[in-house]
Amino acid sequence: MNRNPANYGSIRDPEVGFSGTRNKDTFREFNSLCDDIATKLYTINASFKALQDCLKLIGTAKDNTGVRNKIHVTQLTANQVASATTRDIAKLKRTTPRHDKHRLLQADKLEEDFKEALSKYHILQKELAEKQKANLLLSTNVERGVSDDEDNEEQQKQMQLNREMQFEQEMMLEREERVKQIEADVLDINQIMRELGSLVYEQGEVISTIENSIDHAGGNVAQGTEELIKASGYQNRYRKKILILVIVAAIIAIILIAVLVSELKK
Repeated sequence: MNRNPANYGSIRDPEVGFSGTRNKDTFREFNSLCDDIATKLYTINASFKALQDCLKLIGTAKDNTGVRNKIHVTQLTANQVASATTRDIAKLKRTTPRHDKHRLLQADKLEEDFKEALSKYHILQKELAEKQKANLLLSTNVERGVSDDEDNEEQQKQMQLNREMQFEQEMMLEREERVKQIEADVLDINQIMRELGSLVYEQGEVISTIENSIDHAGGNVAQGTEELIKASGYQNRYRKKILILVIVAAIIAIILIAVLVSELKK
């Protein structure tokens, strides 16, 4: 099967829009995560189509153990890929620079596509589980015949009854095991959605904390500026008072000198 994962806008050239080795590494990591998530989304969608084909066979003449095994293996693989995709999206969201609107949009688009694919897959899983439980395949290799060597008719009836009871008991146990397996194969989509929701909440908390810190720092700068302005005003008023005192002292000194000169002339 040719694999053509959707292109979610990852840019291969690591030189565009970045300066410095650290930014280049961040750019490459972002693109690598985008490509990995796109590939996983392709796998989930491919599993969805394969399970759709199997759904049509359940309960028909073509329904057999091979079909049921294929459903089981396909679901196990898709479930693991879905869990891994959740972790990748979480990492992508953490490493995407908050100022880079283009990459934020890419990350959001991948998350939305994942949620949509996961929702469709989960609905199909539940439909598969219900149909499989309604059409259980049970082995019938338990011996139910009566030995030809038995001569006593009463013993034959008792042995037949015991075999039938044993057969029914084994069938019930097998039915229970198969139902448990079918239910266990259904992905816990609620858990994954909770993880994604928790991720968004945690990121919101981090962003809010950063914004609050910036606002607090801005407030401190504004307050500091205001204090400097006040200090400058106090200093100017102090200088004016000193100047006035100097002028008054000069005037008094001139008057005293004038009075002394006048007295000496007399």
